[in-house]
Amino acid sequence: MITAVIIDDEQNNIVNLQRLLEKYCPEVKVVGIAADANTGIATIASVNPDLVFLDIRMPGKDGFEMLRDIKEVFFEIVFVTAFDEYGIQAIKRAAMDYLLKPVDIGELKLAVEKSVVRMQQKKENRQLQYLQAILQQGFQQAEHRIALPGVKQTRFVFTRDIVRCESANSYTHFYMQDGEKITVSVPLIEYEDMLGGFGFIRCHQSHLINKRYVKSIGKDEGGYILMLNGDQVPLSRQKRDYVKKKIL
Repeated sequence: MITAVIIDDEQNNIVNLQRLLEKYCPEVKVVGIAADANTGIATIASVNPDLVFLDIRMPGKDGFEMLRDIKEVFFEIVFVTAFDEYGIQAIKRAAMDYLLKPVDIGELKLAVEKSVVRMQQKKENRQLQYLQAILQQGFQQAEHRIALPGVKQTRFVFTRDIVRCESANSYTHFYMQDGEKITVSVPLIEYEDMLGGFGFIRCHQSHLINKRYVKSIGKDEGGYILMLNGDQVPLSRQKRDYVKKKIL
């Protein structure tokens, strides 16, 4: 499943694109919509989509200005515009996709297919970067550090400095002991086995914690884990006893 966000200042355009995606691109699930650039930035940060359909001309900030305000673009972009001349040459030079309004079904399906191919290529590149990073570190050193491949750089962090990890669709947020948050476009499941030997515990479907930073376990229904940095992490009812044993 590909998660997507639609950003367009006209509600009718959002509704029409949603209908086309549901009918002709069922592999795409719209998880967020926005009518302006600032709301779009907040929505993207909240849901971490794989794909963004972005209107170019919007009141206030246009689509290009919105992208300049995003520190790191992890998602694929399909620009949508009613104006053939507006920014199209720049988009073509960047080898990116665009759709003209009204959206043609065939062009929409092709844009989604091309986005999927680029997503797969990025994933394969990240896997290769990770393998190269491990080999460069040497296996002994790699037992204590992991590589976090980003779009612009690969970060190397000590496992002891990771407080917790949180899944967000196909992304993983790493919360560090110094307060830094590092986001990588790799699903949490790929790190679970890697970190399991260093005191990390799966306490919830979307959460992995470092037991050295656990302060307490709440007694509320469902439960939560309080970390030393003040974060409250959900604790699955089914995993409560398992987590307690692992922490001790």
